[in-house]
Amino acid sequence: MPTPTKGARLGGSAAHEKLILANLATQLFEHGRITTTEAKAKRLRPVAEKLITKAKRGDLHARRLVMSTIRDKSVVHSLFTEIAPSFDGRDGGYLRITKVGLRKGDSAPMAVIELVTESIEDSKKANGKAAPAAKKAAPAAPAEPEAEEAGSKYGDGSYVGEEPPAGFDIKGNEDSMKFHTSESPWYDRTVAEVWFNSEAAAQAAGFVNAVQPKDEATEDAATEDRVKSED
Repeated sequence: MPTPTKGARLGGSAAHEKLILANLATQLFEHGRITTTEAKAKRLRPVAEKLITKAKRGDLHARRLVMSTIRDKSVVHSLFTEIAPSFDGRDGGYLRITKVGLRKGDSAPMAVIELVTESIEDSKKANGKAAPAAKKAAPAAPAEPEAEEAGSKYGDGSYVGEEPPAGFDIKGNEDSMKFHTSESPWYDRTVAEVWFNSEAAAQAAGFVNAVQPKDEATEDAATEDRVKSED
């Protein structure tokens, strides 16, 4: 037994479904396009394309096979003399289905099924234009922010960036507003946010030395106190 078509049957019986598809195919070949439900359009497409393939043969046997489905002789004549010859050189894809939304009342999905009228060359050109547009270009890598040039934020002799130029070896920290020279015990652990080429440039920008030199008078007083305590 032949395998039945999957999905819900159109109509109440197999014979009723066959009549529905035959009437839809007749209207399609007569008007060139029809609006119907999406389910009927998908079921009609293979039936109508097989009829067009038979009509392209053009012999008497093919005409009798087509007339077993389409009973209107004027539509059959138009199919053999006008529609089928227009598809010469096309080996399939005679119909196009376009979804048009939902039907008012029962919200059934509707579609327009129509004959493809453009030539193969026009179809290839349209597909060729659509293909590049569908491909998304790879996003360009974000440009790395350029380091601020020396003197642009903290005056001359300063540099903001990860790789300072030669001579900018004093590290500055913007949170503490302190700078570290190579003699600082915290120099290696300090993450530089700004570089300076001299202590004077750092001080001019408002930074202070993280290692404050001890006052000589304070050191002398501390020495005297130590000597007195030893006596």
